[in-house]
Amino acid sequence: MKPPFVITVDGPAASGKGTVASGLAAVYGLPMLDSGLLYRAVGVLAQRSGHDLDDPAAAAEIARRLTAEQLTDPDFRTRGAGEAASRVAVHPAVRLALRDLQLDFARRPGGAVLDGRDQGTVICPEAPAKLYVTASPEVRATRRWKQLQAQGEAVTYDEILADIVRRDERDGGRADSPMRPAADAVLLDTSEMTIEQAADAARRIVEAARARWEAS
Repeated sequence: MKPPFVITVDGPAASGKGTVASGLAAVYGLPMLDSGLLYRAVGVLAQRSGHDLDDPAAAAEIARRLTAEQLTDPDFRTRGAGEAASRVAVHPAVRLALRDLQLDFARRPGGAVLDGRDQGTVICPEAPAKLYVTASPEVRATRRWKQLQAQGEAVTYDEILADIVRRDERDGGRADSPMRPAADAVLLDTSEMTIEQAADAARRIVEAARARWEAS
């Protein structure tokens, strides 16, 4: 039996991967999992409980109790939540606690779109379609700064750029499941693309992968 058609969309913060992933989910009628939101939730909930984000046991316990119903909290999409996510994501115990949830999602019979940093390398390395979406740090910082400004957060571009660089170093340098492209992922650099151009490029990449999958 042919495995489900899974699309993984990995990449660094503010690269456009979330927009690309949600667009692909709409085009192919597939459910989408934003795995970064899981780590944001763990980080925020750990802070609310008064735990140190560098305490792996406390963060892992929160991760084990996390449910999908909790993910709608708007606090999980703030700048602070992104920083907290990057800090708790370095703990192998946290990643292990969240792995089953992600694997279950990837195994849905009809397929799925998985958005994150290690979806194509660790969670679903057998996925038929893999993208690694990136952009220059400066472009990503500008995007995130505009997004946060629109949400009413008072923050400077320089602060956001520093956040982006710090998160890239932490996410790419962690020992467990570091952020990196899968060997067979297609690189999509959105630095000079509009949203529409990125969406079209992603769709063409997936169409090629889908044709190979159907022929296999």
